[in-house]
Amino acid sequence: MFKILKSLSKSLGGSKPAAEAKSTAKEGSLLDKVNKSAPATANVEPPKSPEDLCGITPKMPKEEIKAQLKMLFRRYNRSASSLDAKLRGEADQMLDAIVQMREKHFGEI
Repeated sequence: MFKILKSLSKSLGGSKPAAEAKSTAKEGSLLDKVNKSAPATANVEPPKSPEDLCGITPKMPKEEIKAQLKMLFRRYNRSASSLDAKLRGEADQMLDAIVQMREKHFGEI
């Protein structure tokens, strides 16, 4: 059985000269090369402010802000009871942002 494994490793690994095999051993494994080329934080977005999440600009009048927050609350309050964990997490984040914006523009609740 050992001979079979040895022959399989030779056939899959290819026949490299000894000098080339030593140089690849110094460089690291293929997994190390892949990890170096793609940083782990490439897909992570910086957290957005509550204003950005709610779509509120400083120039918006109070009535427009109130209507925007009301519409967002209705949308995300329904999603907060979803069975999908990702959707529920997004809804919780948005509801927190809505509360922060409401307190900022209209005082404590």
